[in-house]
Amino acid sequence: MKGARGMEHLAIMKRSWGLIPKILSREKRIESRWYSSRRAPWGRISRGDRVFFRNSGEAAVIAEARVSDVAQFEGLTPAKVKALLEKQGKDDGIAESELPRYFARFRDKRYCILVFLKGARRVEAPFEVDKSGFGAMCAWLTAPYLPKRRLPEPVQ
Repeated sequence: MKGARGMEHLAIMKRSWGLIPKILSREKRIESRWYSSRRAPWGRISRGDRVFFRNSGEAAVIAEARVSDVAQFEGLTPAKVKALLEKQGKDDGIAESELPRYFARFRDKRYCILVFLKGARRVEAPFEVDKSGFGAMCAWLTAPYLPKRRLPEPVQ
């Protein structure tokens, strides 16, 4: 059940796509998730929630933002996917020249969640989130309070 302060989310990003720097520079103001079936954060994310970001293959959570709005789409067709990409692609950090590549990747997805971000910033002290109980392959975690662990100080 959602608490008064909202939920916390961890979005695990594909490092090779270079999305976290785009979020921090505010070039990317939407985080989109495209699925064949309903998955987190479907129906579990709301305005005011807090989203933390880390790259796949790395332990450190390095960025965070608040959710300003959420839009969920189901029953997508290739035509609807194309229309969504054309309308929201720029705010999702996708250059116009990259739209055909993203369309090829998402054309057969049936669900899309658009998470509109505000106040993106680098976290002051990077930390890791204990993914125990969430599933090893999860790329999005949702909880009232994510289990955070301080990272060890670097050896000098």
